[in-house]
Amino acid sequence: MRTYRDLFRTPEFTPLFLASAAQVAAQTVSGLALGTLVHRATGSALLSALAMFGPALAQVVGATTLLSAADRLPPRATITGLAVLFALGTAAQAIPALPVWAVFAVLAGLGVLASLGGGVRYGLLHEIVAKDGYLLGRSLLNMSTGVMQICGFALGGLLVTVLSPRGALLTGAALYGAAAAVARFGLARRPPRATGRVSVATTWRDNARLWSSRPRRYVYLALWVPNGLVVGCEALFVAYAPEDAGTLFASAAAGMLAGDIMTGRFLPPRCRRRLAVPLLLLLAAPYGLLALRPPLPVAVAAVALSSLGYSASLLLQERLMALTPDGLGGHALGLHTSGMIAMQGVGAVLAGTAAELTSPATAMAVMATASATVTLCLARGLRPGGRGRPAALAPDGPPRTRWRARR
Repeated sequence: MRTYRDLFRTPEFTPLFLASAAQVAAQTVSGLALGTLVHRATGSALLSALAMFGPALAQVVGATTLLSAADRLPPRATITGLAVLFALGTAAQAIPALPVWAVFAVLAGLGVLASLGGGVRYGLLHEIVAKDGYLLGRSLLNMSTGVMQICGFALGGLLVTVLSPRGALLTGAALYGAAAAVARFGLARRPPRATGRVSVATTWRDNARLWSSRPRRYVYLALWVPNGLVVGCEALFVAYAPEDAGTLFASAAAGMLAGDIMTGRFLPPRCRRRLAVPLLLLLAAPYGLLALRPPLPVAVAAVALSSLGYSASLLLQERLMALTPDGLGGHALGLHTSGMIAMQGVGAVLAGTAAELTSPATAMAVMATASATVTLCLARGLRPGGRGRPAALAPDGPPRTRWRARR
């Protein structure tokens, strides 16, 4: 599978693509609306950042309790049901005079459920496309994420201005409903990918199995930590530039879109393993410029350049799937998604706290420096032939780690 056209010719890919796009648009519109609503009500940079990215922290709970269901529930029913629950929860947040604590309670519940969604959705993608088509398929889904975020932030900013944050939240709820309808009537009914009981014990057992391999640990940490710290910078856009936050979010989405096109479609396979670390460093470096409070066009360019680095996740996911035993693909991708989003929530908390103590601009520089430092610490285990090189998979067990001396 070599082109995007080949993907759209694959049965079920188009409805999965459309359902994912609608869900991203819903999340983008409602997230900006909720962040604005909380900021107006409290005036707190920390709480507005938590309103947009804090629910990710709840994914830690889901990752330790629900992930065994990612391969053990019917994909179509699960994707549809989750979209319906998100529509109802988003609509509830638009209730007038709803206390801030109640808003965050709903967000926490939705965050726990979201931990399951990534594993089911990307496990289904791995099932729909051939193994050699996963990187291309995931890049296309990421591209749709970039486009929907650009449109969603623009639409969200317009709706917040013309209507109100609550009107934008109701629009987000409608988009979640559309995603549920596309999944229900567009996807085929499929059996679960694995058998067995869904339980907390099973989730812990499979998490331990995935974490037991040292190469996989390097990949997971590289997927989670540098990304999450930079998202902490993005969580401060509302506090950094209240009137231009939508523009900064849109430029970040545009940069991510360009990076996914470059990496997913045009990057030769021989270059993929060598570029993960440079792309992660690119993700962090431009945010140091924002500490100088440059003019808006310069800030927009810096944010877009930084977001090219998000494409490192595509390369690392490809490596993760090469290291994952059969029957654990959905769980492995769910653990990646939940850990990544949870770390984004941690990044939002750290960035918001730093902004409260200093300023949003200074906090961005601190978070970017921390992200680059973590990347450099992981670089040895991620480079070709290093300690984190892909290991051979046993037929029915975890990877056997092999070592190669480097001179």
